[in-house]
Amino acid sequence: MNWSQLISSVRLGKERNAKLATEQRTEFQRDFDRLIFSSPFRRMQNKTQVFPLPGSIFVHNRLTHSLEVSSVGRSLGADVGRELMTRHPDLPPTFAESISAIVSAACLAHDMGNPPFGHSGEAAIRSFFKEGKGLRLEEDLPQAVWEDITRFDGNANTFRLLTHQFNGRRRGGFVMTYSTLAAVVKYPYSSHSATTKPKFGFFDSERDKFAQIFDELGVKRLSQEGEPLRYARHPLVYLVEAADDICYEIMDIEDAHKLRILTDEQTIQLFLNFFAPEEQKALQEAYPENTDIGDQIVYFRSCVINALERACVQVFVEHEQDILNGTFEGTLIRRLPERLNQAYRACEAVAKSRIYSSKEVADIELSGYHIIYTLLDLMTEAVQSPEKQYSRLLLRQVSSQYELNSSELSTRIMAVLDYLSGMTDVYALDLYRKINGQQLPMV
Repeated sequence: MNWSQLISSVRLGKERNAKLATEQRTEFQRDFDRLIFSSPFRRMQNKTQVFPLPGSIFVHNRLTHSLEVSSVGRSLGADVGRELMTRHPDLPPTFAESISAIVSAACLAHDMGNPPFGHSGEAAIRSFFKEGKGLRLEEDLPQAVWEDITRFDGNANTFRLLTHQFNGRRRGGFVMTYSTLAAVVKYPYSSHSATTKPKFGFFDSERDKFAQIFDELGVKRLSQEGEPLRYARHPLVYLVEAADDICYEIMDIEDAHKLRILTDEQTIQLFLNFFAPEEQKALQEAYPENTDIGDQIVYFRSCVINALERACVQVFVEHEQDILNGTFEGTLIRRLPERLNQAYRACEAVAKSRIYSSKEVADIELSGYHIIYTLLDLMTEAVQSPEKQYSRLLLRQVSSQYELNSSELSTRIMAVLDYLSGMTDVYALDLYRKINGQQLPMV
């Protein structure tokens, strides 16, 4: 793979109107702007990240998380770009700015395809088809579609959201640049290849668009003719992934402190572990014990994010050739220096034992499962039997952009998932209550 081909301002759906290379930065900034002003992006403000949506204490939702990831991604892209330009003087002068803008936009989009109720929403969709009432559909759907929905993944749904031509749109998806779309795909293979965990990059319905983008960018193809489609990662995916890894792990610790799941002392120590003893002393002197504890933790957290960002830049630059060859294994965060690696793993262990298994998280998972199961049961039944009176009432609730009237059942089932995954937590809950007669519409 080579950078001159990997960085492309060609837009999906407007290939014949590609801009000149000198306008690349502007095109990638337009990607960012199209995302941030879009309805799917705004809806993330009402989607769970980890903890239930806030009451009196504000914790992260999908929107605030994505904005923070985008901020870190912008820095990662800019710093990597500058480092690479010193190594490769032949790179264009806009190279660092282009990488920064691409990574920032891809970070902004990386969670847009996630359904309501956090990661439990994905699990509930998979479970409904694998072991719930959705099993009734297995014999009626193509094998590729069945694998897609029983392994449903928000990453693949993000690629669909960005590229699919829904009813009423002149062109497919958001008409994003090829490079930004490729930088979103963390798992560049089909659901058929997702054997160990339900992670994959595209649904069968977007297979051809995916191959078109990756082939045009010169991304290394790993599968042989006749095998399930599989590519190496676009190099900038590693920066998008690193930004996400940094933000969710560190910010989850801060949120857990706000919710009193972790004490002041526990939180501070987890953050100080990232630094050598002499650095810890300097940090503590900058914010002594009589300083507001919240300010201390915010300061320590910002220092941790800065240290992780700089370390990930070095890992990327040092392994640039392996990344371009498609032979780099794992993630940037797993190649950190020993002290940072141990401190990061300590945060992971605390998150797993104290945060992700907390009662607050378990409660949202339990409610989310039941709501999604109910909505999926009713909506899949409605698109199977649209002639029924109750089905007609349900289908009238859905925007015309979704292909619920298609002649193909598989298209209608995917449209149901489009509709459901686009819901906010509150919208899903309100619809559930209306369907169950627990809430009447206000006049």
